Amino acid sequence: MIAVPLGATTVDEALRVVRALGGHRYVAGRMHLVHAFAFAAAGASEAPGLDEARTWARAILADPRTDAASRDEALWRRSTDAELLSVLEAFWNPGNRARSARGALEVLLARHDLAVPVHEPFDESVEDEVHPLLVDAGWELVPLAGLDVERHRGAIAAFGDALSFESARFEEETTIPAACSLYELPAIGPLELLRGADEEGRLAAPLVVWGQAHDTYLDYVVRGVRRAAKLSEVETE
Repeated sequence: MIAVPLGATTVDEALRVVRALGGHRYVAGRMHLVHAFAFAAAGASEAPGLDEARTWARAILADPRTDAASRDEALWRRSTDAELLSVLEAFWNPGNRARSARGALEVLLARHDLAVPVHEPFDESVEDEVHPLLVDAGWELVPLAGLDVERHRGAIAAFGDALSFESARFEEETTIPAACSLYELPAIGPLELLRGADEEGRLAAPLVVWGQAHDTYLDYVVRGVRRAAKLSEVETE
C-alpha cells in the first residue's frame, strides 16, 4: 500500500475529507472497526449519534469474560461512516467535548494499565505496534472490472484511452493473489485520539490515506475526494 496525502491539516478539513472518502460512487463497501474504549470515551462527551455504540461499549467493558487490555476481537465493533465521524469529531474538535472525551479515555487506559506511547501521532513507522488500536477504518472501491461505462465514465476516461483501461483491468483480474482496490485511514490509537489535534483545531500531522489500487484509478478517486472536501490539489510522489 502507498501513502496518499489528502491536504487536510486542520480538524475541519479532516472531517470533511473523511466524509468525502465514503460518499462517492466508487465506494463498494466499508469496514470500520472502532474499539469499545473509543465509543465509551466519546459517549462520555455526549457525542451525537453514538447511543447504540455507547451502550454496546459499556456492556462489553463490564463483561468479566472480556480482558479490556487484550487484543480480543470482541472489543471492536463494526461501525458506520456516521459513527466513525462522530468519534473523530468528539476527540479532535476543540472545546469541552474533546476535553471530556480525552479525559475519559485517559481514565480507561490507566484503569487497564495501558500506557500512551511517547512517539509523535500518526507515525507510520510504528503503526503495527499500536495498542490498543482504537479506530481501523477503510473503504473498498469498485474493481476496474465492475466500473459502469456511464456511471463511472470519469475514472475510465482518466486512463486516456480504451486500450490503457483494458490493460489495467486485465492486470487487476489476473493478479495472483487477487487484491481489491481500497484505501484506509492511518492506524488510530490512544495517541492519535488524545493528541492528534490541538486546541486551535490543527492536526498533529497532515492526514493521509493508505491506498491499494491502480495508480491512475487511485489518483482519480482521491482527486475527487479532495474536490468534494473543498481541499486544494496535492502533488503525490
